[in-house]
Amino acid sequence: MDFKKIMESDEYDFLRKNDRLGKRIMLLGIGGSHAYGTSNKNSDIDFRGVTLQKPSDLLGLTQFEQYEDDKTDTVVYGFNKMVKLLLDCNPNTCEILGLDEDQYLIKSELGQELIDNTGLFLSKRAIKSFGGYADSQLRRLQNAIARDTLPQSEREKHILKSVMHALEDVNRRFYGKTDGGLKVYIDKAVNPELDTEIFVDADYKHFPLRDYEDVWGVMRSVVRDYDKIGKRNKKKDDNHLNKHAMHLIRLFMMAIDILEKGEIRTHRVNDLDLLLSIRRGDYMEPSGSFSAAFFETLDEYERKLDEAAAKTKLPDNPDMEKVGKFVERINRYAITEEKE
Repeated sequence: MDFKKIMESDEYDFLRKNDRLGKRIMLLGIGGSHAYGTSNKNSDIDFRGVTLQKPSDLLGLTQFEQYEDDKTDTVVYGFNKMVKLLLDCNPNTCEILGLDEDQYLIKSELGQELIDNTGLFLSKRAIKSFGGYADSQLRRLQNAIARDTLPQSEREKHILKSVMHALEDVNRRFYGKTDGGLKVYIDKAVNPELDTEIFVDADYKHFPLRDYEDVWGVMRSVVRDYDKIGKRNKKKDDNHLNKHAMHLIRLFMMAIDILEKGEIRTHRVNDLDLLLSIRRGDYMEPSGSFSAAFFETLDEYERKLDEAAAKTKLPDNPDMEKVGKFVERINRYAITEEKE
């Protein structure tokens, strides 16, 4: 598929005409299944990238985090937001720095510098970030399967576990910084159609409104995704579940590379036999569950991740002094358009 030709079509004119994009774009590459090498005829085209901040973002009153075009499923992060996400080893943004050369559609000199400085952002934080994403994928699989096989009260427990896991990051970020807290639990249902349901007791004081909105968004998203998967259109749902199972294993593969080799490899060219077999449904049982072989594979990758985490030479956290100097230099260019 000629992605550069697609990028040059009228549908993507915003990349050239929007004043936050155009010549300000540092990197733009393919994302999703096409980037991993696991695409099929039904795979969407995703573009992901990074753009320089405008001087007014850095010196004035404007703010910019990312540009999204829903029609083409394109996301371009502002450089400063990209840095924050990379510092947390966010899987979705790490991928942008780990593409093959021919998977980049735009790459400026500064974009190449960002790639060359990938090591600045890699740390043991990858253990939690990639592990958290992987666990989220596993929860979705478990929830979808449990939906059809367990009583409603047991299914509710699966939702609660997923919600609690999703809130771990919120608790980590705000523990000790705000008064009050959030309690999520199961009790006898108020809804007459349910036996039990999840309830929330919230008692926050002096909590940032935008972050409070994020907390509720996290919980709402978990419940919505669970209900969406549970509405059985078997062929369609099985395809989704196989895709989730594939990404679960892929996340482990990428995390192990980061911890063992200190590198990001987005295109899983050496792992495609396994990943594509999972996506095809080779590991799914007629019942809609997954085979023992899949869970044995999952256990093996969990073991490898634990081993890599124990032996990694990556630091606990990035060297913020070095990161700071790099960010200052890039943002100085964004203001002056002069190189040091």
